[in-house]
Amino acid sequence: MVASTVERVRRHTSAAANRAVMHEIAASVRWHAAHPEGIDRRLQELDREWDVERTLEANASTLAFTGVVLGATVDKRWLALPAMVTAFLFQHAVHGWCPPLPILRRLGFRTAREIDTERYALKALRGDFGPIGPGPHDQDSRASHALQAARL
Repeated sequence: MVASTVERVRRHTSAAANRAVMHEIAASVRWHAAHPEGIDRRLQELDREWDVERTLEANASTLAFTGVVLGATVDKRWLALPAMVTAFLFQHAVHGWCPPLPILRRLGFRTAREIDTERYALKALRGDFGPIGPGPHDQDSRASHALQAARL
């Protein structure tokens, strides 16, 4: 069965790792609710952040190319490396999981959707989409409203 694109990485990530990512996002939004002057800088950082898919693709292509070069110049047995890497990449494309994925997640690489959740929550805090909820709010409730809006 082919996994859906949106949640396939999270579905194949441990619950603890997923909770850690969501905690990191919530902590960032709460901090920026108290320090709104840092929102623009953080949004720029998020624009440069590599998601787990991009990282996986870059690593796979680097390893596959290296295997082809070594197979052509050193020893044909190196051709097993690109064969293995492309098989893993295909497995990830179809099922949303491959052996390097848990390692990349533990290293802190997030999905594009997780990055966007933080991005849109920060934009909501900044007021890009209008006021957050009815009436005045303290910074914690503003952060909670922004996170709730970003997860929709």
